[in-house]
Amino acid sequence: LQVLGFEVDTVNSVQFSNHTGYAHWKGQVLNSDELHELYEGLKLNKVNRYDYVLTGDTRDTSFLAMVVDIGQELKQQNSNLVYVCDPVMGDKWNGEGSMYVPKDLLPVYRDKVVPVADIITPNQFEAELLTGRKIHTEKEALEVMDMLHAMGPETVVITSSDLQAPEGNDYLIALGSHRKTKADGTKMTQRIRVESPKVDAVFVGTGDLFAAMLLAWTHKHPNNLKVACEKTVSAMQHVLQRTIKSAKAQAGEGNKPNSAQLELRMVQSKKDIENPEIIVKATVL
Repeated sequence: LQVLGFEVDTVNSVQFSNHTGYAHWKGQVLNSDELHELYEGLKLNKVNRYDYVLTGDTRDTSFLAMVVDIGQELKQQNSNLVYVCDPVMGDKWNGEGSMYVPKDLLPVYRDKVVPVADIITPNQFEAELLTGRKIHTEKEALEVMDMLHAMGPETVVITSSDLQAPEGNDYLIALGSHRKTKADGTKMTQRIRVESPKVDAVFVGTGDLFAAMLLAWTHKHPNNLKVACEKTVSAMQHVLQRTIKSAKAQAGEGNKPNSAQLELRMVQSKKDIENPEIIVKATVL
């Protein structure tokens, strides 16, 4: 976000030695009281006016509830504030979904967070959790996105799914939907599908990167979800391709890259993040 020209105040919800894709990690988890104290400091200095709030992985219900309260207060400071929420709860492995955060976070996301979010970026499993509906076809995915719109957010992007891509199994499908109310009160929905080549490795941090870039590109193209998603997914591809190439070179012929070698090559991809060459096109549905 800073590379793309945004002034960012970062609150680290955790301070870990490394990401949790490694075998071991050490560090501290911020609790809701500590978050509140940090926010109070911003408020006392009257610097609590923001254009965007972006949240990702959270492990504690009281912390998440506090995020919602702070978000509501920030919206009173600036009614145009946009809240971008990546509802990090779980994912699917070999077709089976499982949660990697405590289960009691789901009702907080569903009942408190999603209704106040403007943009959400769930994966397929998270979209299913939030709506209680399974997705087997693109039609069902679009219906689930409509259900999510009805809960509050204007923009819904299902960042990854196990839907069959027309291009074949080597492609991953993402779906986006942007609903806005026109001046005369009628609602208009733009829907898109993006197919990007699968990269055969387990990366950590791709969801965070996706949500941050989607925030930036929807800011720069507020009424064009197609272009915002093309730039976001293309930049992701550049970063992942650079990462896997570098990881394989480090691991050596025939060896599987480890967590350290698969760290996203963010710094090396600065130019691609700033001005991504569009290598993935979106289809308007």
